[in-house]
Amino acid sequence: MSAMRAFFLIAVVGAHRCLSYRRDSSCRTQPGDPGFPSDALWDQLNEQVEGRLIPVVPSAEACKEVGCTPSQWHSGLYEADVPGSMNSYNWEQDYTSVPPSLCLYNYNGTACGQGRVPLYAINASSAADIQAGVNFASNHSLRVAIKSSGHDYLGRSTQKNSLLLWTQFLKDISFTDSFTVEELNLGSAVTVGSGVGLQALYDACKAQGKMVVGGSAATVSAGGGYVQGAGHSAFSPLLGLAADNALQFEVVIADGTLVTANGDSHPDLFWALRGGGAGSWGVVTAVTFRTYSTFNVTSHAADVTMASPDQAGAVLKAHATHIFDWDDVHAGQYFYLYNSPAPNITMTLWTLFPNTSAEDAIAKMAPFFNDARALGAIVSDERASTGLANDIIQRSGSDDTTGANVILGSRLIPASTYQSNQSLIGETYLALLEQGVQGILGHLVAGGKVSDDANPFSAIHPKWRTAKTHIIITQSWDDSTSPAQVEQLKEDLTNKHIPVLVAMTGETDSGSYSNEGDVREPAFQETFYGPNYQKLLSIKAAYDPNDLFIVGAGVGSERWDAEGLCRL
Repeated sequence: MSAMRAFFLIAVVGAHRCLSYRRDSSCRTQPGDPGFPSDALWDQLNEQVEGRLIPVVPSAEACKEVGCTPSQWHSGLYEADVPGSMNSYNWEQDYTSVPPSLCLYNYNGTACGQGRVPLYAINASSAADIQAGVNFASNHSLRVAIKSSGHDYLGRSTQKNSLLLWTQFLKDISFTDSFTVEELNLGSAVTVGSGVGLQALYDACKAQGKMVVGGSAATVSAGGGYVQGAGHSAFSPLLGLAADNALQFEVVIADGTLVTANGDSHPDLFWALRGGGAGSWGVVTAVTFRTYSTFNVTSHAADVTMASPDQAGAVLKAHATHIFDWDDVHAGQYFYLYNSPAPNITMTLWTLFPNTSAEDAIAKMAPFFNDARALGAIVSDERASTGLANDIIQRSGSDDTTGANVILGSRLIPASTYQSNQSLIGETYLALLEQGVQGILGHLVAGGKVSDDANPFSAIHPKWRTAKTHIIITQSWDDSTSPAQVEQLKEDLTNKHIPVLVAMTGETDSGSYSNEGDVREPAFQETFYGPNYQKLLSIKAAYDPNDLFIVGAGVGSERWDAEGLCRL
């Protein structure tokens, strides 16, 4: 084990030896630093976790070593079992080091660098494994990363030269009809390990005649960063956000203690974990969610094809005028606009109608489609089918597409904008398309129950309560793109495209969903956390006074450099 680990570290130590001279007590220890753990210390940790300490390599290197197929490379199920993998694998790369440290799937024979991928992972099978890792990292001032499935658009689940606390295999699921906190009966609930994917949870719930609030990605972990960031769903207009439905967390905090956080025990930490941002509070090992009796849902889908940006802007203005048409049945909707090769622009709509027949769903959509046709757009491939919520929510089946380079920016769009300024929405879509934005992803996942939960005991950004939609703009690239070009794409997203999206809100900053946003947001404290930020900082100080858990755009991250390695 020691020999393998020593070989593994040769390149990493060499790459960082030139940086060692400037490290001091305000920095995490790195390979080449005097305080970096010796092989003997790593072996002791490995014995403590019963052989579950493993070296980590980037996902492209892991794929090359085993000869994975293209279908495996793009499989969320496959990638979830690879410790160094990120679904958006651009986050594994270090584009700005000198020279850049990259490991690309289409590598054309070039050598792989470690990039931003952790050095080691603890493949946890229990909370005790996580505790051992937290204590080891704390004692040796190591950078830590926390990851379950690797669904992370802000790069928080991978950290350069870190120890990864990997929870993918914490997969216990248990149900109760009466979940109690200090003798208060909170009703039907399910407790899941933080590695349980949504597809597995939906299937387990189906066997019990139950359903939970969750998204449409099969391999996202319900108890990971999803719920800590708020957790939106097509069922949110009916049932609220995932964090609204979280009843309890089991979490290993920075001093290595496993604590139970709920409305009675550690209520401040419970408040922060319900929407206060992923990765900032500790390592969640299990979460208890409220369950509901399962119900029927009609899935309605269609495509709208437009011939120009001007026509697309007009159609999206019409969509804005109809967005309240579906409120009475608490429908959720995904409406994605793709800036296809000229001359066409395609909009796909997928709407979930709870407790509604297929015929009624088609009738509900007709007014918008009639207006779109009147504007010259082509509506095609309309279809509707009805089934159990557990099955319908998984549009893409039991797997997700991974292995792409993609970054996001987003904003919550207030209901007031849809009520009073539909023209602004259409104009914003037109401006973004003319800027060359590749995709604009719309989510009707607010209003209804999300708005009704206006005063919950949670750190969810209050802007969620007045929002109608969550809109994302995307930027992607292929492996032939140079590091300098990648950095320019990031700059364009932050400083060119997002300001246009902000204008759609009609506000200075209407807030953003911290799980699907731009990690480079210049005022992330306001954008992701709003008026909750100062309280979150005080809770951070109480539970993580030495900032063991620092992530990009996370609470307290302004005190650290971009990699979370040295205090500023």
